[in-house]
Amino acid sequence: MNQIAPAALEPAIAAGSLCLGNARLVLPDRVETGWIAVEDGVIAATGSGAALPAGALDCRGDLVMPGLVELHTDNLERHIEPRPEVAWPHRPALLAHDGELASAGITTVFDALRVGSITSQGQGYGKYARSVADELIELRRAGAFRISHFVHLRAEICSETLLEELAEFGPGDRIGILSLMDHTPGQRQFRDISKLKAYWAGKRGFSDAAFDAHVAHLYALQERFGAANEAGAAAEAQRLGAVLASHDDTTPEQVAQSKGKGAAFAEFPTTAEAAAACREAGIAIMMGAPNIVRGGSHSGNVAALALAGDGLLDIVSSDYVPSSLLLAAFRLAAHWEDLPRAVRTVTEAPARAAGLADRGRLEPGQRADLLRVAGMGGQPVLRGVWSRGLQVG
Repeated sequence: MNQIAPAALEPAIAAGSLCLGNARLVLPDRVETGWIAVEDGVIAATGSGAALPAGALDCRGDLVMPGLVELHTDNLERHIEPRPEVAWPHRPALLAHDGELASAGITTVFDALRVGSITSQGQGYGKYARSVADELIELRRAGAFRISHFVHLRAEICSETLLEELAEFGPGDRIGILSLMDHTPGQRQFRDISKLKAYWAGKRGFSDAAFDAHVAHLYALQERFGAANEAGAAAEAQRLGAVLASHDDTTPEQVAQSKGKGAAFAEFPTTAEAAAACREAGIAIMMGAPNIVRGGSHSGNVAALALAGDGLLDIVSSDYVPSSLLLAAFRLAAHWEDLPRAVRTVTEAPARAAGLADRGRLEPGQRADLLRVAGMGGQPVLRGVWSRGLQVG
């Protein structure tokens, strides 16, 4: 797997030190009362004991854990298009998105941008990823963001322009993840076409006739472009140095196909059979935090907690609700009776799946992305968020 070199992505930070003491440190395998010291954005040392080092911030027994790592969020798209057909300026949208994630304890995000458009017959959606990525990179280099941003390209297989849009990106864009998204009706996420119909009726106000025409058009696009798009997108991931992910695998056969293309992790497998096949194939399994918080999938797919109970869950993503990520970790901790294990699903496991070795653990030499969390009747309450040792929330 390619290792991302994050130091090249962000401006240098001002020198400084920080010490958090009288904290319950969430280490990879245990929770231990102690302190953590930061120098110049990096964890310098940790120690045990309730004694408060000189100059330390007294955490009063609160948990201190690594910052959350988010691999797949639709939240940026929600800011860019806050209502159907309502466009919002990209820079304000990016900054508002950044602030919202920081307030939720997310300190590293792979912003999901769709590549692949449908422009024929007025039934689809247009191109936007390249322009948003340009503005994201500009803001990142200027030091405008509170947290660490990478790009995740969501490759729409059922589209007319996927390969030409992918060709606009290069290795210098530092694309972290490329996922294969096939939203052809009648399979994967939308095996039940009635769910897709409700989605389009709610989002775009489609009539029955408009929806039927849209579905027929998607089938035609899949027939014409699907195979070439899928093979081309997998090749583009290699060219871009991006980690390849599958999306909504439903059957063991689809998992085998994802494995053959080089997928490192599976986003939201829709059935227990697909998740078990991922485990057998050595593909990390990611599920949505809203699925955990709500107790089930809004699309009628497999429940994430059921997979967790069977040992078939490795990574959690906030998907469409940023604040769900921290809450889901605590729901998992109660389910497993193991807080460190649950915290790893939102910190170390996603970082490693995306090729980031410099964050996700409370260890010397790791990036000082930290959360201070109080527990109130099972509800986690953020009391502090630090990105590279600088308080951002």
